[in-house]
Amino acid sequence: MTRIPEYDRNIMEQAIYLPMVLTILNRDLAIVNTSPFKLKQPYTELIEETMKVIQYELKEIKQYMLQQKLKVMQVSHDNAFTGFLFMYQGFEEQHNYFNPRIRNKVQEMLSFYLFKRYISPKTEKTIQ
Repeated sequence: MTRIPEYDRNIMEQAIYLPMVLTILNRDLAIVNTSPFKLKQPYTELIEETMKVIQYELKEIKQYMLQQKLKVMQVSHDNAFTGFLFMYQGFEEQHNYFNPRIRNKVQEMLSFYLFKRYISPKTEKTIQ
């Protein structure tokens, strides 16, 4: 049983996922810049603005974690699982994440930051 409250655990997981999303966006930006698109600017602007939003949120998360004495460290990695050590106000907990779960969560976050954050709940209901 975890001693970490759900809100703080979610913050700590964001500290895992957001850098991964940034890494993917950096790679995508490099690909767009070297690809033969006729009009690259809209794509590069979208990616760069998305990266700015994520970087700001990651900064806020890191500040919160510092204030609350929270830390996350990757301690293991194999083909199936990645292990993280969560340090919460003096307590340490080992959490193992299934790698496909990490990939799916990062993909979900990427979709959110690229376009779903612009969709209002009213618009979303009419689209479905």
